[in-house]
Amino acid sequence: MKAVFLDRDGTINCDKKYLFKREGFEYLCGVKDALKCFSDAGFLLIIITNQSGIARGFYTEQDYSVLTDWMLSDLKNDGIEISAVYFCPHHPKASILQYKKDCDCRKPKTGLFLKAVADYKIDLSQSYAIGDKERDVAICKESDCKGFVLYSGKNERVGNVTYINGGLKEACDILLGDFKC
Repeated sequence: MKAVFLDRDGTINCDKKYLFKREGFEYLCGVKDALKCFSDAGFLLIIITNQSGIARGFYTEQDYSVLTDWMLSDLKNDGIEISAVYFCPHHPKASILQYKKDCDCRKPKTGLFLKAVADYKIDLSQSYAIGDKERDVAICKESDCKGFVLYSGKNERVGNVTYINGGLKEACDILLGDFKC
């Protein structure tokens, strides 16, 4: 299987610090078109997101789940199927003790990527990681997965990571080229 690993905040939706309410959720321009195109091209869509707001006590896992369920339902209504969502609620400096740890699931560590690879039998050589920060493409440094860092302020390729000024739709256009959605 091939997959696109996606960050959430700053990649799918506007990054509003510690977002957990539906009222604050806003898709970035072109995101739904890009997700549909990736899906039509045969990629599994997998979201991998750090959610340190849980560890910091700004919202609960339940709050996070409610927003995630809404987002998945909204995308599904537009014919977009997200195969899985993996999240890390931890932070080494958490104010809530049960979440205070240096885990292997918090990006830039690759624990959640590797879990998704095992769960879905993903071929990393045919897959992409896309996000708005270096940590979102951490798997690209440890494998032959390719990646895109969005809104980077530059247009260049370093190793198997491409830095672009644009968003998810622009990454999709580069990745899929002439593929007709």
